Amino acid sequence: MSVVRFSVSLEKELLKELDRYVKENNFTNRSQGLRHIIERNIVEKKWQCNNIVAGAIVMVYDHHKKDILSKSNEIQHDYHDVILSSQHFHLSHETCLEILAVKGKAKTLTELSDKLIGIKGIKHGKLVMSKAD
Repeated sequence: MSVVRFSVSLEKELLKELDRYVKENNFTNRSQGLRHIIERNIVEKKWQCNNIVAGAIVMVYDHHKKDILSKSNEIQHDYHDVILSSQHFHLSHETCLEILAVKGKAKTLTELSDKLIGIKGIKHGKLVMSKAD
């Protein structure tokens, strides 16, 4: 993909915010930061348009809590067509980390993650999506 140069005019405060964003995210320059912002905006629009996206659902939970595993498995079986794989890690004797790789319509992945993260006993959960094309 070829690169096209163009100029951008920004207010001083907005430029300071851009520079702060570039520094906080360890980008090498403003162009890289702007590319990241634009790409993220495109991906978020795809979520809203219900396009096919790929991502991960990350959950941390206490495996001793009653019914977490059975409820999670039941939900996952209902969405078997969008789950590519799953990984289960033991962070401690009580705490587990589970990561599901997913691909499908954005609304379906959001629905799946909401159901999983909403299980009583899930300490933390997050869905991360990116474009699949």
